[in-house]
Amino acid sequence: MKLGWRRLLPGSPFSRVVWGLALGILTGVFLGEPAGSLKIFGDAYVRLLQMTVVPYVFVSLISGLGRLGVDHARQLGARGGVLILFLWGLTLATLVALPLGYPDWESGAFFSTTLISEKQQFDPLLLYIPANPFYSLANTILPAVVVFSILVGIALISVPNKEGLLRGLDNLSQTLMRITNWVVKLTPYGIFAIAASASGTMRPEALEKLQIYLWVYVAIWTILTFLVLPMLVSRSTAFSFGEVLRRARTVMITAIATGSVLVVLPMIADSCKELLRKHGLDSPDSRTTVDVLVPTAYSFPSAGTLLGLGFILFAAWYAGSPLAADQYPQFLIMGMLTAFGQMVVALPFLLDMFRLPADLFQLYLLGGVVTARLATGLAAMHGVVICLLGATALMGAMSWRRLIQVAAAGLALSFVAMAALGFVLTKVIPYEYQGGDTFVSMRILGPTAPVVSSDDIRPAPLALPDRSRDRLSVVKERGTLRVGYLPEHLPFAYRNNLGEVVGFDMEIIHRMASDLNLRLEIVRLEPEEIVESLETGTVDLVASGLAIIPLRAAERAFSTPYSHHTVGFLVRDHERSMFSSLKKLRSIHDLTIGVPATKYIEQPVSNWLPRAKLVPVDTPRPFLRGEMPGVDGILGSAEGAGAWSLIYPQFSVAVPSDLSVRVPMAFALPQGQPDWLNFVNSWINLATSSGIVDRAFSRWILGQQLGTEESRWSIMRNVLGWGLDEVKQPSGAPGL
Repeated sequence: MKLGWRRLLPGSPFSRVVWGLALGILTGVFLGEPAGSLKIFGDAYVRLLQMTVVPYVFVSLISGLGRLGVDHARQLGARGGVLILFLWGLTLATLVALPLGYPDWESGAFFSTTLISEKQQFDPLLLYIPANPFYSLANTILPAVVVFSILVGIALISVPNKEGLLRGLDNLSQTLMRITNWVVKLTPYGIFAIAASASGTMRPEALEKLQIYLWVYVAIWTILTFLVLPMLVSRSTAFSFGEVLRRARTVMITAIATGSVLVVLPMIADSCKELLRKHGLDSPDSRTTVDVLVPTAYSFPSAGTLLGLGFILFAAWYAGSPLAADQYPQFLIMGMLTAFGQMVVALPFLLDMFRLPADLFQLYLLGGVVTARLATGLAAMHGVVICLLGATALMGAMSWRRLIQVAAAGLALSFVAMAALGFVLTKVIPYEYQGGDTFVSMRILGPTAPVVSSDDIRPAPLALPDRSRDRLSVVKERGTLRVGYLPEHLPFAYRNNLGEVVGFDMEIIHRMASDLNLRLEIVRLEPEEIVESLETGTVDLVASGLAIIPLRAAERAFSTPYSHHTVGFLVRDHERSMFSSLKKLRSIHDLTIGVPATKYIEQPVSNWLPRAKLVPVDTPRPFLRGEMPGVDGILGSAEGAGAWSLIYPQFSVAVPSDLSVRVPMAFALPQGQPDWLNFVNSWINLATSSGIVDRAFSRWILGQQLGTEESRWSIMRNVLGWGLDEVKQPSGAPGL
């Protein structure tokens, strides 16, 4: 007997999606981390959704504009078009208020590769003017596709004998829609896979923050749908507030239930015509206007579509990198243009543009089970408002002055409501920042070498005859590798809450000692002790994320680089926008920057920021404790700054967009020891090629795999006891 999804999960398409979400969450909770293997199916579903979006936008825009008559096109361009632009502007302005609704929670973050990833350049010529439209189509340059489609559609208006072409475009549009409908039928499966993977691997705080997105979305959706948009009509026309809501009610409910605005287009037209008749505004011109406005408005982004762009603002807050004030114009412009497509294309594009983690798109898909339906209802209300305002405006029965007044009042209401919601959510939703505790409790996962001493007893220097011997032979005979570290070099080497010396470098060192079957003696050093300790044999190497600079290279030997430092700044959260570019920093007259006390670093900083005052610092801790009030930021390793921000979440990492400097880091070794140097270099090359260094980098620098030996809690493991004897890999949850 064949049992399909519909037979197992009866009900509407929406109910089946809800079932898929619920079963996915339960599966993730039951399986735990093994459920992460379902992510590939969720990713496949997302790619299938994206497959037809760009060609559909191309075809639908051309056909929608091309079928307009010349007179209607002029009217719509003069008044209807202005109204559409007006509602777009109001909705986009409302988006600016959304960050006020996010709670004022402390958050720190590990270093993110998005800070140094190649940025999406805001090039109007490339983004808006397609030299080759087919290139734009193939590379999903959505703004260029939209501009080209609009130009073709407008040109088609005055082309004679276009009916055959329009029928062909309609057929192609229907074909694309049919493919999309096939994919939509897979939605329960896709949502199931996404929910199972996320709930099995995602940290609880991620889901906690997702509810913030939903609370803010629902609040602003309610304000726009039931207050601002109906008030625009009731205050600027003869229609009452209650009439608008009653006429739109059935349309909205149907749109939300079906998940489609397309199916309610006739209902929108009928409701608007009936309301016009009731107020004696019925005429052939008004009916024609409604008939033209309904499908035309459908071809363009609605308020429901634009509201989805708010996820970018949430993602920026979630990642601890809220958009700076000077980024909002770019966000609004690019958001408007990309909104001509679907959010499954627009949001990944915008996440990349603003250097936000691409994985956050999965959170959008999870929340989309709720927000997508609400967005459809808002789009239906948008259609009703456009038709009523457009018809009355073309008949001279609308007050533009009152329309603007209501829009301003609605915008003010949105800002006040979001500020109040942010205050309430901060107080009501329990949240405890644990980033610092998690970081200081991290341990070496292994394999680990036995540590025979650490800090308490400093090893005696080698006897004079042994100092001239090859250090590799000395280490083998001793059976112990002596490693020096600098205590303030997070996250490369530091003491955790158990007193163990851990970190990126220590993870690598433990693996080296384990491969050689050696014990470890870990020795705390001050910077000025490095050279002498290496030469006397107190330590055999120093591992603390040491940067290779000429002065140091003249005093000690360095191994092959195993990683790099990204030059960046450690800054106060509220001053992060100051450091968005060197150009902006150069405009600050009284800028003071803390820098490591070395001429090799001071000189380039003076070139970058000639007007800045440079203050030598040995460690950022006094700055973080508020003991250096005149200092605006500390220049150093962006990777290290991320670790410090976990302990001091009021501070953040900033990498100016026009600063791209990476400095190699290596182990410091004694000079005149070629065999020892060759061995260490060979081991580093092997560790790099085998992925040892990359895994350590992911854990200690990027904050991935934060779990210890214990896997994330699951019913299968922690209740039923299945798999307790297996060796567990650390979880792959994103940063703190």
